[in-house]
Formats: sequence, structure tokens, C-alpha cells
Amino acid sequence: MTSRLAVVTGASSGIGAATARHLAREGFEVICAARRAERIEALAAEIGGRAVVCDVTSAASVAGLAEAVGPRLDVLVNNAGGAFGLGPVAEADADEWRRMYEVNVLGLMQVTKALLPALVASGAGVIVNVGSTAGRIAYEGGAGYTAAKHGTKVVTETLRLELFDQPVRVCEVAPGMVRTEEFALTRFEGDQARADAVYAGVPDPLVADDVADAITWVATRPPHVNIDELVIKPRAQAAQHKVHRV
Repeated sequence: MTSRLAVVTGASSGIGAATARHLAREGFEVICAARRAERIEALAAEIGGRAVVCDVTSAASVAGLAEAVGPRLDVLVNNAGGAFGLGPVAEADADEWRRMYEVNVLGLMQVTKALLPALVASGAGVIVNVGSTAGRIAYEGGAGYTAAKHGTKVVTETLRLELFDQPVRVCEVAPGMVRTEEFALTRFEGDQARADAVYAGVPDPLVADDVADAITWVATRPPHVNIDELVIKPRAQAAQHKVHRV
């Protein structure tokens, strides 16, 4: 039998890398796609997958990913994303906003568009878009990121409507507070103190494995079961603005 094939974008760290490992344990051959070659090559060697260097914001790079995938694909996890900055709208950096829209929305669109024929060809394809609770509620300083993640959510909903008669499920996993090695550090341009402050005093925030476990569960439901959206938060986070700290 041909092994099931999965693609995970943004697989060089955090949720993406953890998801690649979880899917490999479920028997998938995983194509680890990201910009940092050394990281995904090491990950692919670890899990018996394949590494494909891919920048989801580049159409040419995404075309290369599609060529590497071939004619059939079972699971696509659109995980590549990111937040940049935490300033109010009155002080917004247009370049930061543009970068967030390009990776969280346009990148997702380009990868989905390129790989959709292969997902349909599998007869039971699954698209899992990694959104965020930021795609459901606004918060001060987060307008650029929340706008982008609302975009992720709406693209997911629209795609489900457009593919209603095709053998492809369209799902979203939307995490809340997840402590990974890079997300907050990237947002604050390497400022470790600001990154650490996000999680200060929070007992047991989610970690990448928690979200990867949820993504893998969504992706491995029976073919007639579509998990439209799964919101996952740590117990300490009652809402975006209400987090228990000790």
C-alpha cells in the first residue's frame, strides 16, 4: 500500500515541527516545508520524512513544493504564520502588517491553491489551517495580527463552502496561549525579556505538542467527519484578556 502523505508548512520549529512528528507517528510520510533548510533536513531525517525548502509567500517556491508533492496528497497542514509587533493602530508599521497578511493569508492561499488538485486526487483529502484565538477577538496592540488571523478563519470558511461537493475536508485549529521557542521572540524582534513577560506567571501554558496533538486528531478523523473548528487554550486562559498568573 502507498503510505499516506502529509505536508506541514512552517515545519522548522514550534507547532509545525511538533505536528510533523505527531503525523509521522501516525504512519504518514511527512513533507516538512519551511525556509530554514538545516532545520527541516534534520527533522525529516529524524522522522523518516522529506524536507522541501519553501517560502509560502513566494509563488515560485510554492510551485516547487507542489512539484515535490506530486499527484496525490492526503493531508495539508497550513501552519506557516507569525505575528510581528504589538503596537496600536495609531503607530502601526505598514511593513509589519503587510508581512503578517502575506504569510497568514496569502501564503495559506498560495499553498492551498497549488496542492488542492493533489488533495482532491486522494479521494479523502484534509486541509487543516492553523488559526488563532486572535482570529476571533480583538485586543489592544494586536490589530495587525488579529486582522490577519481573522483572514485565516474566513478563508477557511469560504474554502469549505466552495469545496462542499469535493472529497476534501477543510478544518481549522485555533490555539490560544502557546509557549514555543520562537513565536513571542519573533514578535518582539528578539527581545527575550518582552517575550518572557507574555508567559510570566502563567501556570502550564499550552506547548507545541498540545496543539500538534489536536491537529493530528482533526486530520485523522474518518473521511465523513469534518471538524470545522477546534479552539484550544490552556486552562489558565479564560479569554484573550483574562489569564490567571501566579
